[in-house]
Amino acid sequence: MVGKLSVPAPRQAKAPAVIRSTAEFARHVGLARTTVSRVLNGQPGLKQKTIDRVQRALAETGFTPNAHALHLKGKRTSMIGICMEDFATPPAVRKLATLQRVLRSRGFSSLIEVFAPGTGREVVRHFQSLRVEAVVFIGHFLPEEIEARIAELAAHGTPHVVIDHYGLKGANTVTLDRAAGMEAVMNHLLDLGHRTFGSLGITKGRPSRIERMAGIQAALRARGLDPERCLLSVDHLHERNVDFDYGRNLAAGFLAQRELPTAFLGHNDEIAVGALHGFQAAGLKVARDVSLTGFNHQDICRMVSPTLTTVDQNIEETVAVAADLLLAQLDQPPRARPVVRTIKPQLVIGGTTGAARPSSRGSGF
Repeated sequence: MVGKLSVPAPRQAKAPAVIRSTAEFARHVGLARTTVSRVLNGQPGLKQKTIDRVQRALAETGFTPNAHALHLKGKRTSMIGICMEDFATPPAVRKLATLQRVLRSRGFSSLIEVFAPGTGREVVRHFQSLRVEAVVFIGHFLPEEIEARIAELAAHGTPHVVIDHYGLKGANTVTLDRAAGMEAVMNHLLDLGHRTFGSLGITKGRPSRIERMAGIQAALRARGLDPERCLLSVDHLHERNVDFDYGRNLAAGFLAQRELPTAFLGHNDEIAVGALHGFQAAGLKVARDVSLTGFNHQDICRMVSPTLTTVDQNIEETVAVAADLLLAQLDQPPRARPVVRTIKPQLVIGGTTGAARPSSRGSGF
């Protein structure tokens, strides 16, 4: 009986500690660099066993091809630049997280920068140097600065969309109809018999106050009421640092006045919850003695007692519309006119609003 010689199978080279280039990876796999590059770039005409061999090696070594080098070959980077106003508010963080998830599901990765006042040019040019496919702005910015950046992007043919900041020249925008949100809040309170209202941060600060005030005034005027007489504010008497403390301080400011409005309008949920604690600490029953509303519909609304009446921003819809608008611009000529999409908010009624009753300190202003 003649014995058979066994020929050992070719062995892959031992992987270096860190594979830093496609050339090193190709040597490790035992294939030509051009073949490996074709697999990594998804080019057709390759045998399935070759593709599987490269994919197994990728999983084993953890090697990641240099995506930034793709634009040198004229290929798309599949990257979207995202400019954030800041990370200080939970709704902004939710919008960012939701946008990243949506973009990832459509094959795009995200690069994130904070667009602080005075840094816009550097941020946008950094994105352009990395050949991002498009740029998203989330939040409210200095109008002159962001309008200049939008014009710069348009000149280079880079698509963009702005989430939140309404009224910017030349901007493709997706924004919540905050005026409609406040009008819904006011109509709810007016139907409950309220005629005097206290501002909790509504009249001070962010640009969105203009839209909110428009909704408040429209609702009051539709009922034949004078906004100047019905809406009172002590916003200017207190510094806004921590929103919970700001709300508590505003409540104390109203409690020190001779007359107390029957309903209070919070700029956001944190300010409203701070005021809720302030009123409760003073012995008032919220919804019985005074009514209170917030804005944004965060988780904290359900964690206080009573639960907070608020406005939901419909963030999922906002982000989906923004992503559709952004990606529809890819590989298309620039639009002659900017596109503006408005998202309808939703009133969420909790336990902090109830029928108006005469103030224990008097009956109006």
